[in-house]
Formats: sequence, structure tokens, C-alpha cells
Amino acid sequence: MHKSAFEHMALCVKEYMPTNRRHRVVDLGARVSKNQSVTHRDLLSRHDIHYVGVDVLDGPNVDAVMAKPYRIPVKSNSADFVLSGQAFEHIPFFWATMMEIARVLRPMGMAFITAPSRGHVHDAQDCWRYYPDGFRAMAAYSGLQLREAYTDFPPMKGIRHDYAAIDAQHAYWGDSVGVFQKTRQRRRLHMFLVRELTVRWANRIGGVEATPLPAPVQGREVCGRPATP
Repeated sequence: MHKSAFEHMALCVKEYMPTNRRHRVVDLGARVSKNQSVTHRDLLSRHDIHYVGVDVLDGPNVDAVMAKPYRIPVKSNSADFVLSGQAFEHIPFFWATMMEIARVLRPMGMAFITAPSRGHVHDAQDCWRYYPDGFRAMAAYSGLQLREAYTDFPPMKGIRHDYAAIDAQHAYWGDSVGVFQKTRQRRRLHMFLVRELTVRWANRIGGVEATPLPAPVQGREVCGRPATP
């Protein structure tokens, strides 16, 4: 988790998570890598919380391992907040994950999602970059309300963003942030049918492993993808 993503998530916690009551918090993609020193749990030290870190792989900061990649091991309507930082770029069928987030949230519960808007390929399965309209699409599909969405774009140069002027040390990575809320008006039966079909099909496929990348065409740049996760 790079510094700017951590700071964006900290801002979401500050703006939207009250400190005057206890919260059940689910952290999706909670596993700490060997080079990582901070976690979302660190952001919640001043809050009264029941924290559940979930991930597809076991490891530090993981309380529950996802037996299926698109089924969060948490009861429906049980989470006050779902946090996911820098995980959605690695999820091939993110719309299925959004349906699961909507399932586990309580009515009026909220989800904070940060994901890269730019940056190099940094895993053997790095699928997406996100903009605010992408979060609009995710909200529309999952039936959640989009409370806030923004991207920390580089400065403008005329009508275009000046990517060449990015400070490689401090601003190389760009983030998009989405704040979602589960309203009380969701059509339960309709969303149940859509979710179960979506999630079951996504779990049946699993990921992109069965679809290998084609051999690179001569003369074209090859993506600097790591060989293993």
C-alpha cells in the first residue's frame, strides 16, 4: 500500500466514520505483504471496532480466508463499514465483489474503496485502473449509492493532464477513491437474484489463469509484469 492510498483511506475514515459508537469493520484484501508496514487497522486505533481482515490468501493481518474469491466470509447485513485499499486492481471480476460488499453491509452501512488510477503493473494479476465514472458504474450495478468519487489527477496542461510533470518519488502513483452507501430502498429479491448469478459465475471462472497472455508481437513493448504474484 503506497503512502497516498493510505492517506486517502485515512481521510475517508475521518470524514465518514463516527467515533461515538462501536462499528463492525470488514477489511477486504487485508493481508500484509513483506514490504508493507502500515495497515487499515492502524487507522482505526481511536475507534471502538470489531475488525475482520479478509483475503484470498492467509497471512499477517488476515482473520478469515476467502475459500472462494468472490464470496466474502461474513454474514449478510452485518458490517457497518467495508474497507478495501489497493485490491480492486487485482480483482478480475470486480462487479461480483461489489455485489458481495453490498450483501455484507448493513442498511446505511458504507464502503470505502481506493484503487490506482495510474502506475506500473505490480503483480502477476493486475487488471484495472479506475476513474470516478468507474465507481459510478460499480454503484449502478450493485445498487449502492455513490456518496463521493474522485481521482487525484496530475496538474492540467492546457486541456490535458501533465503526466510528464509527475514527481516520480512522491506522486508517481495516482489513486481514485469511492465512498458507497447501502440505502434502505434496495430491491432485495431483485438484487439477490442478480448477485447470486454474478457471484456464482465469477467463482466458477475464478480468475484469468485459464486465459494465458498471447505471445508478444515483435516490435511492441512488453508489459513489465512479474512472473509470480
